Amino acid sequence: MASPGVEVELLVRGQSDLGEVAPEIKASERPAAVAIADLEWREMEGDDCELQYGDGMNEAQEGDFPTVERSRLQEMLSLLGLETHQAQKLGLQDALQISSDSVRNWAPQAPRDLPWTFLRKLQARSAEARSTAVLASPSGARPAEKESQMEEEVIYWDTADDISADIYSFSELPTPDTPVNPLDLLCALLLASDGFLQQEIVLRMSLCQFALPLVLPDSEHHAHTFLLWAMRGVVRTWWAQPPRGAGSLREDSVVLARAPAFAFVRMEVSSNSKSQLLNAVLSPGHRQRDCFWHRDLSLGTSPREIADGLVEVSWLLPTGREDLDLCPEPVAFLNLRGDIGSHWLQFKLLTEVSSAVFILTDNISKKEYKLLSSMKGSATKYYFILSPYRGKRNSNLRFLNRLTPVLRMDHSHVLVKVSSTDGARFTRRVRAIVASVARSPCRRVSVEDMAHAARRLGLKVDEDCEECQRAKDRMERITRSIRDPDAYRREELRLQGEPWRKAARVEKELCQAQWAGDPADKRRAELRQRLLELRTQQSGHDPAGGVQEFIAGISCPSLGERQYFLRWMEWGLAWVAQPRPRQLPEAAPTLRPKQGGAGDREPLWPEPLGVEHFLREMGQFYEAESCLVEAGKLPTGQRRFAHFPGLALELLVRGLPLELVDGSTRSTPLRWVTGLLKELHTRLERRSRLVVLSALGVPGTGKSTLLNTMFGLRFATGRGRGPRGAFMQLVTVAESFSQDLGCDHILVIDSGGLIAGAPATAGERFELEASLATLIMGLSDVTVISLAETRDIPPAILHAFLRLEKTGHMPNYQFVYQNLHDTSAPGPKPRERRPLLESPSDMSRASTHVAKQGDGLRTLADLAFCDPEKQHVWHVPGLWHGAPPMAAVSLGYSEAVFELKRCLLENIRNGLSDPHRNIQQLIELVGLL
Repeated sequence: MASPGVEVELLVRGQSDLGEVAPEIKASERPAAVAIADLEWREMEGDDCELQYGDGMNEAQEGDFPTVERSRLQEMLSLLGLETHQAQKLGLQDALQISSDSVRNWAPQAPRDLPWTFLRKLQARSAEARSTAVLASPSGARPAEKESQMEEEVIYWDTADDISADIYSFSELPTPDTPVNPLDLLCALLLASDGFLQQEIVLRMSLCQFALPLVLPDSEHHAHTFLLWAMRGVVRTWWAQPPRGAGSLREDSVVLARAPAFAFVRMEVSSNSKSQLLNAVLSPGHRQRDCFWHRDLSLGTSPREIADGLVEVSWLLPTGREDLDLCPEPVAFLNLRGDIGSHWLQFKLLTEVSSAVFILTDNISKKEYKLLSSMKGSATKYYFILSPYRGKRNSNLRFLNRLTPVLRMDHSHVLVKVSSTDGARFTRRVRAIVASVARSPCRRVSVEDMAHAARRLGLKVDEDCEECQRAKDRMERITRSIRDPDAYRREELRLQGEPWRKAARVEKELCQAQWAGDPADKRRAELRQRLLELRTQQSGHDPAGGVQEFIAGISCPSLGERQYFLRWMEWGLAWVAQPRPRQLPEAAPTLRPKQGGAGDREPLWPEPLGVEHFLREMGQFYEAESCLVEAGKLPTGQRRFAHFPGLALELLVRGLPLELVDGSTRSTPLRWVTGLLKELHTRLERRSRLVVLSALGVPGTGKSTLLNTMFGLRFATGRGRGPRGAFMQLVTVAESFSQDLGCDHILVIDSGGLIAGAPATAGERFELEASLATLIMGLSDVTVISLAETRDIPPAILHAFLRLEKTGHMPNYQFVYQNLHDTSAPGPKPRERRPLLESPSDMSRASTHVAKQGDGLRTLADLAFCDPEKQHVWHVPGLWHGAPPMAAVSLGYSEAVFELKRCLLENIRNGLSDPHRNIQQLIELVGLL
């Protein structure tokens, strides 16, 4: 064994993928180093000058450093107009309310406009959300001082030997017109938002296929936060191919799904962009997707002020194509912003959760060498990506030789990338390494597993607050007893099912008898008696244990705990009760949804157990009790469930969709809905002017997605989870805009498809759908009719138009033709006019079911009010740009939906939909319809 001071030969042999061979070098073996905590590096032998480092943790813990960082954070929040929201956090309702900006597509005029513009673009799923910039000044002139400063910095970058500056920050100096880096904007907005708005931001970013924030830095308080709660709502779908048998679609929460993870980090300065490399790895077979923000994008060269230390995550999902898929399971990619030496805590986390870590650097310094040496014994694989022309070649090789046995590396773990490197070839080399590691036995982690590691390292986890944990415990007490969802509905939700179906049929017969003016009072009396008997039977039950626990959860005094509880219930019920998706043919591994239309019969999916079933049970208790009070069988003072509508209203106000039409019976619980609207009228008081906007149409045409994109709503989407009946959600209009718009709130109604889904004969199904369409359009001021083709208007909608024409009430209607499947074919502009049903279609045969109402009803042109020259027809391009699951939302889709939203709001403002109706008038209308 060589003694200190004895010269030994250290060799680094091996060939990079470019054919470069590292030279053989000699170095002196130095004495063993002292502990990092006692180590102070000085400039010696031409190596970098290093400052005292401390104990290897984040430099922000040193005494004088936090002062600088604190002022940076405060200045950034002040610049963006968010300083007041450090304590009083922004909420979801703040971000979703409609203002004058909702009808304008304008560029931000000042930095404080940036957060709101970013949120609006995210809501619209715009791929340009991160490109938000302040409008350039009219003069366009750059101050002389700034020009001089830029020139100095460029010279410094080109000539300096020892560069400790961030290459991302100094590639180009920020201009006065683009002062904020998009990552700084994201971090500032997340720090100023509560957990529910954070969750919405992350969900919308996932829909845009952006990399998601996983660890949020807060240098002022030294409390970096792992965003587990914010990630809870993200669900991804991919093609799962088992070793044997046909593949199928699999859907899972990214928080729960385990996958190999690969971290990409920077050590000091790297001439190679790790974010660009990551994007290339994530973009096989087609043009590069910019999941991770990088310096070559718009605003990418703006200096980062508060975003260093941010950890982002993105997933590469299998598509079912062997030529494109990296491996047959999802793979997670993690990206640390900033230098690992300054963010050692985050780097330590990445090494504990990753199967492999790729370190990009130009130089390996003594400090980083010592820190990496402390990783001895780690099961993680380490790979270095070097740019030798920028770095100190001999110094790097010396340190690599020392790290080789410590990190269990060999020559294949060192990649050399220079400017002349074939980018595609180098990307294939990195993908091959990732695929090799992922296909071998390696660590597989979920986001929950990462959160456990973060806790061990002392990172704050957003989900660990007391309110969230109490709500989770309550949810688990409910879901723990659910083994078979169908059995649970029969045994615990006893007022639904057959008792409610019988009562709904009797109420429908009674209503028809009253409308027909049937003189047979005896028949009506018999129906009333039968209804009273059914309601009395329902009233003989008490709420089951799970329902009582649910009521306690939405009744707790803490608003935050109520909101946490509802979100936990949604996920908990989905986890125990969600039906498995059907398998697609092995020969057609595509994630594109089936073409909707008249001839397509969607499978009858079992109705998944959800929060709406617990609220439906509460509604039935209220209905039964109200019926007994009306019949004089129960004194008003003995009511037990009169407060239920008030509890449900709180959920509606806080953004939860509530059921308007029962999906299992296609009937409306009138007393329950009336009670909800009365509570809403009382709650809103002077701000009770209401506009009702609804969506109807063919299943699978993206009605719910359209509404969610326009208004940031939470209607269920996806095959098997769309609405069965109708749901309503409340959108607030800003007080500053309500006078101009003519209303204080917009009640948005989303309905089920009108072609299939009801387990009944064709005639019965048509009657149910016609009644549903008539009710929703009758309540509406504006109706959006979503179509898959220009010739497939559901006959139920034609029938509803006929009925409403006789009443004199006709909503403002917009026909939306959504091209969901052809992602590349150019389409007409959003407002291009198209004739609807120029010739009779097979669907018109359904008009025979309404022969009594009007023979020969075949097209809209048969209706007297329909002027073909004034049809409001929109064409919305395909939702996806590329092939799912890795496709991003099409920019054309986002732009077309924004234009549609702007048109709808302009129509409301111009009075085309008679928007001065108040809630009391809506209550009366519900009773009439």
